[in-house]
Amino acid sequence: MTKEKKSKPSKELPLGFVDRQEKELLVRDFIISNIKEVMIKYGFQYLETPSFEYSDSIGKFLPDKDRPDEGVFSFKDETKWLSLRYDLTAPLARYVAKNYLEIPKPFKRYQLGTVWRNEKPGPGRFREFLQFDADFVGTKSLQADAELCVMISEILEKCGLSKSDYIIKISSRKITESLFKKINAKDNDQKLTALRALDKIDRLGWDEVKKLLGEGRKDKSGDFTKGANLKANDIQTIEETLKKKLPETEDLIEILKILKDYNFNNFEFDPSIIRGLEYYTGVIFEVNLKFDVTNNKGQVIQFGSIGGGGRYDNLVNNFGNYDAPATGISIGLDRLVYALMQKKEFKIKQSKPVVICIFDKNLMKEYINVQAILRNADISSEIYPGEGKLKKQMEYANKIKSPAVILYGENEIKSGKPTLRNLSSGKELSIEIKELVNEIKKII
Repeated sequence: MTKEKKSKPSKELPLGFVDRQEKELLVRDFIISNIKEVMIKYGFQYLETPSFEYSDSIGKFLPDKDRPDEGVFSFKDETKWLSLRYDLTAPLARYVAKNYLEIPKPFKRYQLGTVWRNEKPGPGRFREFLQFDADFVGTKSLQADAELCVMISEILEKCGLSKSDYIIKISSRKITESLFKKINAKDNDQKLTALRALDKIDRLGWDEVKKLLGEGRKDKSGDFTKGANLKANDIQTIEETLKKKLPETEDLIEILKILKDYNFNNFEFDPSIIRGLEYYTGVIFEVNLKFDVTNNKGQVIQFGSIGGGGRYDNLVNNFGNYDAPATGISIGLDRLVYALMQKKEFKIKQSKPVVICIFDKNLMKEYINVQAILRNADISSEIYPGEGKLKKQMEYANKIKSPAVILYGENEIKSGKPTLRNLSSGKELSIEIKELVNEIKKII
C-alpha cells in the first residue's frame, strides 16, 4: 500500500499582496511621522476603527454590490455578513452616527489603517494597502475642502516633493449630475457604471473609456468589463462637456476663491476628474504625480493618482437622521512610498547590529557583559544567535550588513582586549573594553 505524497503549501503570495522589507517600511515610517506632525498642527484628532465592519454598514458604498463579498473580502458570522473594510470613510460615517451626541461638530479626524480590496491588482496597486485619511464631519463650509488641499500639499513637500512634482486636480460631482440630467440617464446602476468608467480617463484615455461608457471593454489580459450602455450621442455629449475647462458650478467658483485666499496655486480645474465612489456629492479633488514611475522591469507605467477625496454630505445620514455634511481626503501610503522611493534617495539610517562572535559557549557570561556595555550605550548589538564556526559567523555578519564584529576568545579575555573588526574597511583593532563604545561610534 503506497502512501499518498503530502503536498507542501505554496511559498507564493496571492496576487495583490506583497512582503515589505525594512527599507520600504522605514521610508513609510518616515512619511507617517511627517503626516502626524502636520495633522497635529492642523488640529485633527487621531482615530482608529476596527478592520472588520458589518457588510451592510459599508456594502452600499462599494464599487460592486451584487453580493456582500463583491469587491471586498467577507465571511458570514452566524446570521450577519462581516467584511474587511474597503476604505476608512464608511467606518468613519458609522463611528460618527454611533457617537453623534458626544463628538464635537465639526469633527476633525485622521486615521492610518490597512484596507482591503478584492479587485484586480496592478503596478503599485494592491489588494491590501495602508491608507491615510483626514476628514471634516459636520460642516458645509468649503474652507474645509480647501484646507485639505493645502494640508496634503504640505505633507507631500515635507516628504521631499517639490511643487513641480505633483498637482491637485479639482472638479465637482455636480458637473456629472448635471450631465446625467442632460442625457436623461436615470438608472442609478447605469450612472454608477458610467462614473466608474469616467474615473479611468487619466489611466486609459478617452478612446478606451468610451468603450466602457458603451457596450464594454476587453483589456490586454482578455478580461471583459461590462459598459454603461449609453447611446453614442450621449457619450459624445459627455466627452465634449468634460473636455471644457470652465468651472461653472457654484461650489467650484467658491473653492477656487478660497484657495486664492490661501495663496495656494498648485492645482488645476479638471472636469474629467470623477472619483469612482458613489457617495461623493460636491467638490472632488485628486492628487496626481507629475514624474515618471517605473515597474520592476524599469518600464515607465501609467501610475495614476496617489489619492484624493471630496465632499460627501449624505453618507452619515444613511445610518439615521443625522445632520453631518462632510469632506475628506485619502492617500494610499504604499502607492506614495512606491513612487517616492523612485524619485529620491532616502537617507534613512538602517541600524544594523554589531555582532559579538562566539568562541566558546562556556564564555557566554563574558559575551553578555560586552553586549550589555554596548546596549547601555544605545549601540545595536547582538551575540551571534546561531551555531557554527567563525567563518559561518562572519558570513552572517556580512549578510546582515553589520558594521563590525567583536572577536573575544580566550586570549582576548585574558588580556582584557577584545578585537574590533571593521567589516567595511577590514581593519582590526585590539582595544580595552572601556574603549569599545567610542571606537564603534566612529564606525556606525
